[in-house]
Amino acid sequence: MASHGFWSLGGDNAGANTGSQSPSTPRAWCQAAAQKLSGGIGSKLYALLNVGEVEKPADPAAKQPPQTAAGTCGCNKSCNCTKAAVVFSDLYSTDLLPATDGDTKTMTFLQEVVDILLAYIVESFDRETKVIDFHYPNELLQMNNWELQDEPATLDDILISCRATLKYAIKTAHPRYFNQLSTGLDMVGLAADWLTSTANTNMFTYEVAPVFVLLEYVTLKKMREIIGWPDGRGDGIFSPGMFAWKTMQPSLNNFKANSSLFSLCSGKLIPADLERRILEAKQKGFVPFFVSATAGTTVYGAFDPLIAISDICKKYNVWMHVDGAWGGSLLMSRRHRWKLDGVERANSVTWNPHKMMSVPLQCSALLVREEGLMQNCNQMHACYLFQQDKHYDLSYDTGDKALQCGRHVDIFKLWLMWRAKGTIGFEAQIDKCLELSEYLYNKIKDREGYEMVFDGKPQHTNVCFWYLPPGIRYMEDKEERKKHLHKVAPVIKARMMEYGTTMVSYQPQGDKVNFFRMVISNPAATFEDIDFLIEEIERLGQDL
Repeated sequence: MASHGFWSLGGDNAGANTGSQSPSTPRAWCQAAAQKLSGGIGSKLYALLNVGEVEKPADPAAKQPPQTAAGTCGCNKSCNCTKAAVVFSDLYSTDLLPATDGDTKTMTFLQEVVDILLAYIVESFDRETKVIDFHYPNELLQMNNWELQDEPATLDDILISCRATLKYAIKTAHPRYFNQLSTGLDMVGLAADWLTSTANTNMFTYEVAPVFVLLEYVTLKKMREIIGWPDGRGDGIFSPGMFAWKTMQPSLNNFKANSSLFSLCSGKLIPADLERRILEAKQKGFVPFFVSATAGTTVYGAFDPLIAISDICKKYNVWMHVDGAWGGSLLMSRRHRWKLDGVERANSVTWNPHKMMSVPLQCSALLVREEGLMQNCNQMHACYLFQQDKHYDLSYDTGDKALQCGRHVDIFKLWLMWRAKGTIGFEAQIDKCLELSEYLYNKIKDREGYEMVFDGKPQHTNVCFWYLPPGIRYMEDKEERKKHLHKVAPVIKARMMEYGTTMVSYQPQGDKVNFFRMVISNPAATFEDIDFLIEEIERLGQDL
């Protein structure tokens, strides 16, 4: 079996504040890879990565002339063009393709942009760099000129804007960024995103996106097979979230609703209570038609009892939807997929690979058990797009499956990553994140100064807890203690951002005051990063 590499739980790539670099560190690996790249990009990337040998600019946003070797354009062929001759301060976007003789200028400009991106990528994985260079909104507005002007800016100004934008961006790929459900940066997924932006097409017909439409077809079929629908039959689409369907009730045939909602609950749905509420609604003359079960709630990471819910839905002829946006990816893991037992009974499933599978945003799939349902619900028969006398199989024109017309190519990122990792690679990545969350839970559940928000081991990577600074641990007045505790997480979070060391989310929930909601979905994270987080919370909150 191939090595899982980055997904292994070893900590040799996690040493913070160490000057040495083993071959397993991201920077050292990239240096080795850069040496193998041909042309100007390889040599420049290698130079960018040798931080100790090449002096970093003091201000990345400052105006700098392109640092390129005279006599090379990076196009890897014999030519007379020289990058040194290109002065971006004298050029504008109108000098680039499709301008006449704009190919050399275009290539040189884009290589400069790639240089900026490559440097940012490598920096994002460096634990010695900040997760965020935080500034308050008014400061950031004053520090840079973001206003739009009537006159065009030079390409030099455009490059400066690119550097400034990344300078103040959140490094969501950083191994110590735990703030959202979507973290990390996959290199193959990134390459796929670059490719789809270059192709710049729409997913509504086969005639304008032949390969992408076919890749969506085979990937959705594979996902339906993993859910457990026979032979992968059914329907589906990759979409930002809007979905309309017909219910089995004739009187509701034209009802449309949105299935991509924020998590409807935090804890687990109680089947007996669900049945009671259905009966109450029917007694009042209403027609219950839709139950949304959740596989991995946003806050607690809880999984509803899908088998029991499906029995109730079948009994009362109610549509069963499973919101697996966060937890659906556990279907890829043989160790954890049992948490979604019963999902194969659902009428529809939401699954967001841009979360636990680290596919670059956005990548959201809606899968339906009934074949052809989405077309029947949503088709608008736009004759300028969906002509009925085309020379190929019209079933591959997928635009009428969704309410939206323009649909971004989200499938290629997932498909290419799946090809690169295989199912076993995704499984190892997911298993690793869950092991890291279990490690965190075991470290703090009995640690002084910590309280878990709910009893029991978390089902997903969500670990919800309070940190109690020394000053409030022994407060006898419960209301006073609660009042002080409510302020702790926001202050620690603010200090995290101002220092730039890490980021983790917090929120209140019902009658519970602010607590930390730690989630792990970044395959770059290690045990050492979890240790760092605990120590950083204690360092930043000890005086509260």
